[in-house]
Amino acid sequence: MNSLLIAVIAAVLYLVAYHTYGKFLGRKIFKLNPDAVCPSTELRDDVDFVPTKKPILFGHHFTSIAGTGPIVGPAVAIIWGWVPAMIWILVGSIFMGAVHDFGAMVVSLRNQGRSIGDLASDIVNKRVRILFLLIIFFELWIVVAIFGVVIAVVFKIYPGAVLPVFMEIPIALWLGHMIYKKGAAHLPMSIIAVVLMYITVVIGAYVPIKMPAMLGLNDIAWWVVVLLVYAYIASTLPVQTLLQPRDYINSHQLFVALGLLMLGVIVAHPTMVAPAANFSPEGAPPMLPMIFVVIACGAISGFHSLVSSGTSSKQCDTETNSLSIGYGGMLLEGMLATFVIVACGAGIALGFAKGGETFTGVAAFTQHYGSWVGGTGLGNRLSAFIVGSANMIETLGLPAKITITLMGVFVASFAATTLDTATRLQRYIVSELTTAIGIPAAAKKHPATLIAVVTAFILAFSKSSGVGALTLWPLFGATNQLLAGLALLVITIYLARKKIPISYTLIPMIFMIIMTGWAMLINLSNFYSGSKWLLFSIGLCTFILEIWMIIESLAVLNKVYGKRIEATPEAV
Repeated sequence: MNSLLIAVIAAVLYLVAYHTYGKFLGRKIFKLNPDAVCPSTELRDDVDFVPTKKPILFGHHFTSIAGTGPIVGPAVAIIWGWVPAMIWILVGSIFMGAVHDFGAMVVSLRNQGRSIGDLASDIVNKRVRILFLLIIFFELWIVVAIFGVVIAVVFKIYPGAVLPVFMEIPIALWLGHMIYKKGAAHLPMSIIAVVLMYITVVIGAYVPIKMPAMLGLNDIAWWVVVLLVYAYIASTLPVQTLLQPRDYINSHQLFVALGLLMLGVIVAHPTMVAPAANFSPEGAPPMLPMIFVVIACGAISGFHSLVSSGTSSKQCDTETNSLSIGYGGMLLEGMLATFVIVACGAGIALGFAKGGETFTGVAAFTQHYGSWVGGTGLGNRLSAFIVGSANMIETLGLPAKITITLMGVFVASFAATTLDTATRLQRYIVSELTTAIGIPAAAKKHPATLIAVVTAFILAFSKSSGVGALTLWPLFGATNQLLAGLALLVITIYLARKKIPISYTLIPMIFMIIMTGWAMLINLSNFYSGSKWLLFSIGLCTFILEIWMIIESLAVLNKVYGKRIEATPEAV
């Protein structure tokens, strides 16, 4: 099938979905109120709570939820065939992921910008709040540590990306100063900032920077150290100083990259060489239910509920903007995942080098995806997309060195945004947890951030190479997707208490809990049979916490419909 047709069909479906299903949810289910006072205004502190214009907040929200998630997942799942991958991306993002992100943001907006985990106390009960916060802490613990590794790997493979990624920091600081201190219009200033960033991309392509091995640590370990120090600083600065302007630049970068990819698809229009379906690739786990875990951010991801209710809700200036930011942001992420499928399933056919030989056509795909092991290493996951995308963009006449650097910067920049946001979110979670257990001193900004970064550092350096987070990475996928189901559960109970129809969140919730619970049981069985006792014990504890939370929540939902509660709590 022609890749251009796939991209066009997906784009049309997403536009139709936003203007029909999305607006229906905003109008009839969540009943958005343009006159409601948002937490960004009510609790404004110009550090975390800052009223923000929609284009800027959209940039922050999208780049935070995207990261490398919609790239890595589809780049792996295409081994089962591009058709099942695209079906899940389209159906999942429209009817599950976008509803999940949108709902989490709305509920938080109506409850002082509190996280979905903290809100579980009011919506469900206090026991569930602790359970939920512990699950979230575990997930973010892995995310902060692993994204340092992701960026480090990109820097190692594509050293031309180093200079542009770090030069984006002073450019973003300048942009924030011009918009918030000087009152300059955000659009022209951001265009200047993006032009400056692309100048650094060209320079970086010809001036690669490599981290040397020192003091017994390899290059990746040193990059992890640098990135965790950066995460501490960035996540404690006021959002308008670095986070917002950098994410706004990255959102422009996204549109430029998507535009170049679309033009590349139009000019090259490569045919899909990936199989339409391959239910039994060599060494792969069963497609069902694992495809729903592997393709997370491209369809639905529990991490998104943390962003929606953790940072975006604290910056949203009007309740009605949550539709385009929450629902629309997820659809755009689905479009990015679509381009990943096209790049890995068709763009890679234009040329893939391996072992000193360049392969084209079906042979290129086969060389990369000949087996599950061959296509799932972190470097392989990223290179399939980067090489496939660069191949298509090169057809526009851009030099190969620049296109490779361009896509490397694209991946690293988005991963850096997720690292920053995840660290800030972990600070909020630590604050909520320590407050709940009676240690208020640890809930302050710097102690909470220190706990977030130090725990990630300990995990990362449980192996001297700085990649210790990879030890627990096999637990992340199922945990993250079960978190999505739990977030939908909290949103469903919120709607039930408000006497609003719950089927729009209940059906996705049931689907996610069943499918990812099934995947978690498969993982636990594999961990047990493989004597991977650390993974088995942590996974089992997490699974028990999640089952406990589900039971508690369903009991509350039963009471709501059994009319055994007298009134809805005012805080909800």
